[in-house]
Amino acid sequence: MKKRIVCLTLALMMCGTQVVSVSASREDDLREEQAWTSQQLDATYARMSALWDQKQQLEGEIATLDANLVDVMVNIQTLETDISNKETEIVKTKQDLGKAQKAKEKQYDAMKKRIQYLYEKGGSDAWFQMMMNADNLADLLTRAEYTQKMYEQDRKSLEVYSNTIEQVKQLEEKYTGEKAELEGMKQEYEAESQNLQAQLDEKRATSADCENEIAYAQQQATEYANLLAAQQAEIEQLEAERIAAEEEARRQAEAAAAAQASNDGDYDSTQYDEEGNAVSSSESSGSGETQYDEYGNVIDSENTVDPSEYQSSSESSSSDSSSSSSSSSSGSGSGSSVVNYATQFVGNPYVWGGTSLTGGADCSGFVQSVYANFGVSLPRTSYEQQNAGTEVSYADAQPGDLICYGGHVAIYMGNGQIVHASNAKDGIKISNNAAYRTITSVRRLV
Repeated sequence: MKKRIVCLTLALMMCGTQVVSVSASREDDLREEQAWTSQQLDATYARMSALWDQKQQLEGEIATLDANLVDVMVNIQTLETDISNKETEIVKTKQDLGKAQKAKEKQYDAMKKRIQYLYEKGGSDAWFQMMMNADNLADLLTRAEYTQKMYEQDRKSLEVYSNTIEQVKQLEEKYTGEKAELEGMKQEYEAESQNLQAQLDEKRATSADCENEIAYAQQQATEYANLLAAQQAEIEQLEAERIAAEEEARRQAEAAAAAQASNDGDYDSTQYDEEGNAVSSSESSGSGETQYDEYGNVIDSENTVDPSEYQSSSESSSSDSSSSSSSSSSGSGSGSSVVNYATQFVGNPYVWGGTSLTGGADCSGFVQSVYANFGVSLPRTSYEQQNAGTEVSYADAQPGDLICYGGHVAIYMGNGQIVHASNAKDGIKISNNAAYRTITSVRRLV
């Protein structure tokens, strides 16, 4: 009868084991999928970081082009004002030229009339008659002096008007040349304005493309983050189901064994070994009956350990293990030591999937390799590292703590600084703002 108990117990345990095996297999698949999703999330955030850097560079270039375009437009307006002023000066010069020309003509006409009058009165001897008709020498000298002064006045007037006309013409030519030069400069500035505007349009279009790519990458990151959460939830559910299945299988096996033993124990004194085979009484233990545990295995009464002794031993072993673990953790190095060690590799390249501090590492590979130097073993991905160590608040963060983001992880340096494998462009670097992205967790390892 006890053989049937053993067989029944083993059958129940095998059924539970099959359920647990299927659950464990699904857990393994999920963890692999979760690692891949975490890597994709890391890569997406790295791409977003590179796009943000590109967009910021474009915004700087756009700001410079805008400033240059404003300067060009101001220069064009200034040139337009100067051209307008030159046109006004040219108009005024032409007016002055007309006035001088009219004055010259008027003086010339007056002189011709005087000469004509003299000739009409005295013919070709007008000047001689004017002299001879003098009453005396003084009158003669007066007339001669008057004639000379009139002549000199006419000559000077004509020379002045001629000079004025020449000066005005020169001014007109000068203003016309200056206007042409200003118009040429205006055309050059207008061409430069068109060139700057074309560059601005191109930069703004590129910036808009960056924004679209960032938005798409953000959408992908959100999807990966949601997928990670769903995978983690399913893993936790499977773990709970597996533990429950193991517990239920054990409980059922114990209950079945207890029930069968209660029903049949008084009718069958035959004893069985661990394989379920009958044995003679001489082969039995000193107590006269072979003892079995809940799994149907034979218990050697001579080597049976008292439950209280086992518990004490177990607690002692656990205490020793805990003490050893604590000693190992406390002796692995302070947070400052971790930071000092990590900063030695600033400037080395970022390599997706890499774990080499000198040859290239991604964010989680960098953290894993740094802490490995201090004897601290960490999971490979940033998502798994978010569950390592002890949770602390960001306000209480100390050097050496892990700063965890969605799909990214860094080492806190203190004073708001972090050292991390940022992206393919910047590599391993120090950032001055640990809260540049949403912090999902702060973990203390040392």
